[in-house]
Amino acid sequence: MYSVVRVEKSEVEKSCGHTNVRRANEHGGATLKFILIIALVALAAYSLLQYVPVAIQAYGLKDFMQEKVNIAAATGKSAEWVVKEIKAGGEQYGMPPDAVVQARQNGNRMEVHVQFVRLIQFPGFTYQYSFDHTARSNSFLSS
Repeated sequence: MYSVVRVEKSEVEKSCGHTNVRRANEHGGATLKFILIIALVALAAYSLLQYVPVAIQAYGLKDFMQEKVNIAAATGKSAEWVVKEIKAGGEQYGMPPDAVVQARQNGNRMEVHVQFVRLIQFPGFTYQYSFDHTARSNSFLSS
């Protein structure tokens, strides 16, 4: 019914005018590009894995600070109590022991200021993540 005709590859290439010789500068070009892209993606992923946890901890520390000043304003606690609570609970948020923690009563509101620098190691350099935040108690909680 059907007849299969086999044509050698070299005959087709010859009839189309193509040659089977690859140019030296084209050989392996796609592999090099692939390796470079994979290396860049891996570098970006590593950098994110170093930075994101520090940023998340800083966000948690800001929330923790706000909670403590709200409690202090609502219950009439002193500024020393706020400093002690922030220093005691700050470790779980990546706050170093040498962080500057200052609290003060400002009218009927409580304020706490925390400042420190964390070093984040990236490939080739060290980034200094600077945390500098002031939390103020909500005015409706003040007595």
